[in-house]
Amino acid sequence: MFKSINPFDQSVIGETPADSLDAINRKLALASKRFIQWKKESFDKRSKLILKAGEILRTRRDEFALTISKEMGKAIKESKGEVDKCADACDFFAEHAEGFLKDQSIKTEALRSYVAYQPLGPVLAIMPWNFPFWQVFRFAVPALMAGNVGLLKHAANVSQCSLAIQDIFKEAGFPEGAFQSLLVESKNVDSIIANDVIAAVTLTGSESAGTHVASSAGKHLKKTVLELGGSDPFVVLEDADLELAAKVATQSRMQNAGQSCIAAKRFIVVKSVKDKFIEKFRINIEALKQGNQLDESITIGPIARLDLAEQLEKQLEESIKKGAKLITGGQRDGCNFKPALLDDVKPGVPAYDDELFGPIASLITVRDEEEAISIANSHRYGLGGSVWTTNKEQGERVARQIESGSVFVNSLMRSDQRLPFGGIKKSGYGRELSELGIKEFVNAKTIYVA
Repeated sequence: MFKSINPFDQSVIGETPADSLDAINRKLALASKRFIQWKKESFDKRSKLILKAGEILRTRRDEFALTISKEMGKAIKESKGEVDKCADACDFFAEHAEGFLKDQSIKTEALRSYVAYQPLGPVLAIMPWNFPFWQVFRFAVPALMAGNVGLLKHAANVSQCSLAIQDIFKEAGFPEGAFQSLLVESKNVDSIIANDVIAAVTLTGSESAGTHVASSAGKHLKKTVLELGGSDPFVVLEDADLELAAKVATQSRMQNAGQSCIAAKRFIVVKSVKDKFIEKFRINIEALKQGNQLDESITIGPIARLDLAEQLEKQLEESIKKGAKLITGGQRDGCNFKPALLDDVKPGVPAYDDELFGPIASLITVRDEEEAISIANSHRYGLGGSVWTTNKEQGERVARQIESGSVFVNSLMRSDQRLPFGGIKKSGYGRELSELGIKEFVNAKTIYVA
């Protein structure tokens, strides 16, 4: 039995029974059967169904947003934005999937030679709780448009979101088995990956979860895409627009109560502007209103689970013991965590070495651009990052040198269905979204006609 607990007050808002072994096997068999038919459907048919799913998302946005917020604590305004983003992805791939996957002609001595992109089969998605709709839709929409079918193993604390997403695809008219929710514990995942029905696996989650899933999938020669942890650098150079940088720094670090893989976490600031930046940053952070996520007036909700809030508090305390300076915030009441800013963060403290998955910003002072790049690249993660400077040529030069899957210059680092998204180093491999993302789970088949 999976319990859904409101993180703001720890009230139980629902219980969902786990799937039995027989139920799991039936769903796997149905996915295999459905794939044989679904892969033959035209792009036109698939796109109409995807567009219908997007229409349902928009029509029932407030309902879905309420489910998200109640289960994992996201501020209700952010939950509404998350649902809208899912609907936008539906529109994008409904329009572009066929073009992305059209045959690619290659000139050789043959009468005709080309690459055909064909679906792989049932794809298992292991998804986290922090963006319980978006992270599922950014996998599901391109996968379904490519002709694959999907099986979702969602995080246990967002089982109601998992079932809601399954119902959206059903209501949109997708055939039974095209997208199914598996309500299973993590201990059952290895056996599901090993099942011959599963053609590939995608995971968004922690570094440790990614290591385990990659090992399990590799053992059975299953293709994987992994989007894992991040400790994104936010580099502020000496000529940056400090007002804008501080505003976006607050948004990037504190959105979703700081529980985002691509949130800016390490604020690397050139010494000459450090004092001015930190003061503006502090003012912005202290202006945030933390509280009940269902209240439209609040700007930051609670941490998703009590154990996560307790872990974050320990990381903060350990960082302070080892020399970091607390500028503001950091108090905890249950899952409610007051947004915090740390200064003098150096190697050897959790705020520098680890991913703090919550509303704590870590400020690191550097001499110049060269040291900023060195510090940015010193971490084991490489998911995203941003550079702030009024010199756009300099911004692009620095962006090219930062080791990560994405770098945004003078803009909030974010995922966008038009652009490839993913990381390097311990942040994982493979790409989601865009043309690159839809091609992760297809067979690029060479066809040569003499």
